[in-house]
Amino acid sequence: MQWVQPQRNGAVQINIHRTFSALAGLVAVALVGCATMPAAKIAISHVPFGQAPDGTPVQLFTLRNSRGSEAKICTYGGIVTSLKVADKHGRFSDVVLGYDHLDGYLQQSPHFGCLVGRYGNRIAQGKFTLNGREYTLAQNNGANSLHGGVKGFDKVVWAAKVVVNTTGLGLELTYTSPDGEEGFPGNLKVTATYRLTEENALRLDYTATTDADTVCNLTHHSYFNLAGRGDVLGHVVTIYADKFTPVDVNLIPTGELRPVKGTPLDFTQPARIGARINQDDEQLKFGNGYDHNWVVNQSSPGQLAHAATVTEPTSGRVLEVWSTEPGVQFYTGNFLDGTITGKGGWTYQARNGFCFEPQHYPDSPNQPNFPTTVLKPGQTYQNTILYQFSAR
Repeated sequence: MQWVQPQRNGAVQINIHRTFSALAGLVAVALVGCATMPAAKIAISHVPFGQAPDGTPVQLFTLRNSRGSEAKICTYGGIVTSLKVADKHGRFSDVVLGYDHLDGYLQQSPHFGCLVGRYGNRIAQGKFTLNGREYTLAQNNGANSLHGGVKGFDKVVWAAKVVVNTTGLGLELTYTSPDGEEGFPGNLKVTATYRLTEENALRLDYTATTDADTVCNLTHHSYFNLAGRGDVLGHVVTIYADKFTPVDVNLIPTGELRPVKGTPLDFTQPARIGARINQDDEQLKFGNGYDHNWVVNQSSPGQLAHAATVTEPTSGRVLEVWSTEPGVQFYTGNFLDGTITGKGGWTYQARNGFCFEPQHYPDSPNQPNFPTTVLKPGQTYQNTILYQFSAR
């Protein structure tokens, strides 16, 4: 988490209900019913995507670049519902798990593709103390609070607009979480900007401000499968981290920063996901596979750092994960159990997808030796995540 003082970013904001035109040598926006201008490299369109349980309309936005890559994001939960990128033969496939329709996300979703908050990952016993006061959160993961509680940021409808600045065109989602929502203090104003770059990166920029001391830890939770189908055990992973945060039986960090060397969690050299996942190791047994936080090798806090690289040998697709966060959660879909039928009738089984969730460490509010997640009035939380795709 990087703290900066509030400042104007010079972004030009465009309401999604207006007609757009070309913007001085930048890019063109194409709304449904309007043709994309020939000179445009990036285009955004949107269509209705159903209603939230309270009747609020949900929109589905599509971002496309000139290389044919495409990302779909819905305003319910900020969910990336589809992400199509090319393989080494130029063939496009959707590389994220999820549903074809909104109803699936409303009825049963293990956080497919969503924006996670206020606090990504687990907080032990659903409690933390801030400024001498204890706060009680929902216990929605055994005794723990997970991913913001019963109704985290993945279950609210975000306001949407298209924005243009010096980096190009993006979709901006905003939501203000009221004081006391899911037990967290302070009114937290959150902005999430999604960009699909010409370099085939899905870039996520999160910012947040508060009017009272609180904790904040935002992340993204896509389940990736670079083959587009099947299990991910043959995917080859490198994680640029020399240490991880070991957990107890409840998947809560012990507070230790343990070297990965000599453990099945050592991905400092490329290794298949399936190579060691079933070894007789306490940490793997606790997580039923990989479900741990790695301590990213960063030269300085808040700097954009290379967290991980994943390669799928058959398709040739490569995913590089970059982030400003000090940690990254690597999760191998261990709790998918065949009870969810998703896109195209695919029934998701264990290890059909993997997640890389850049974040602060789990349970940081209860771990004084971990980097702080406390956000105070006058500070701005900032978090940038890049999912960079290529093929070789």
